[in-house]
Amino acid sequence: MKTKNQATGWAGVALALIAALVLGGCEKPDSVQRGYRGTGMSQLYNPDTLSAAASLHAVPDPEPTDPPDPEAPAIKDVFKNVTVLNDLTVLEFSRLMQALSTWVAPVEGCEFCHNPNKLESDEKYAKVVARRMLQMTRQINTEWKSHVAGTGVTCWTCHRGQAVPSGDWFASPVEGNAFGMLGRRDGQNQAGVQTVGNASLPVDPLSKYLVDDSLIRVQGTSALADGTGNSVKSAEWTYALMIYMSKSLGVNCSFCHNTRALARWDESSPQRSTAWYGIRMVRSLNTEYLNPIKPLLPSHRLSAQGDGPKVGCETCHKGAYKPLYGAPMLADYPELAGVMKDRPPAVAAAPVAASAAKN
Repeated sequence: MKTKNQATGWAGVALALIAALVLGGCEKPDSVQRGYRGTGMSQLYNPDTLSAAASLHAVPDPEPTDPPDPEAPAIKDVFKNVTVLNDLTVLEFSRLMQALSTWVAPVEGCEFCHNPNKLESDEKYAKVVARRMLQMTRQINTEWKSHVAGTGVTCWTCHRGQAVPSGDWFASPVEGNAFGMLGRRDGQNQAGVQTVGNASLPVDPLSKYLVDDSLIRVQGTSALADGTGNSVKSAEWTYALMIYMSKSLGVNCSFCHNTRALARWDESSPQRSTAWYGIRMVRSLNTEYLNPIKPLLPSHRLSAQGDGPKVGCETCHKGAYKPLYGAPMLADYPELAGVMKDRPPAVAAAPVAASAAKN
């Protein structure tokens, strides 16, 4: 009996040591208070996760800038078929093109979009697509300040050195009646769908909310609300979108909401308003720019069902609460902020020293 008790005691000690080792290996994440005290509106950030993603959110050094030269010729007077950036000078245009090759095609360089023997040619689809994307970037920076504020976006915000940016998405295939007597999954309950965090929720909330203008709000505005007119299915669609947004920004629900009263705007954080405009911005980009360029794309750029790529929250944010953690990259490239009208004055030439003049 004594031996048995000793064995039991040693087993308990061993379990305690194992538990201590396991817990000791756990890293307590840092927390940031995002709302009123006592509301639980905190964000958790794991240092290891942030460190692993640091290179993804790095910003390349800006291209060297030439001194302002009011005598520099306009690009439209030097090159043919410049239809979007024709407000730039040759110096401004050349600098931006060099940056674009770094941002989008660092290996292929200029030839990714251009025929080097005939720069004005539109024979490569990538050039026509890039033209539309430049128009889109300028529109974001001029008409969607409600979301991007003064920080704005550049091509690097999405592309990060890749021709096709990560975080793009395609519409999910329409489910048929393959299940027969077992019924249909009704667009949900599919394992391995990362868009919704592998949850048993509708797998394609992005088509519904980031292309179509569907109603997102399902919460009642009072305790024990009744008669909101929203079904459980509607709530599942909404929560699928919320999970996607949470993953895309690397935050939890309380980044935008006071979860005590999800529907109350007056108890929500300012980020909720920013997100509201962001949803509408993405819808606009998908309907005005991404969907229309689908006919230009080769088959290998489309999904198996023939759908074209679209943008979402993850395309820019890539797991960060602000793309590039809010680095004001646009300040180095005012050519993308809109049509260039005002330019800094020319730099006066340095006076020649008297002794140098005599020589």
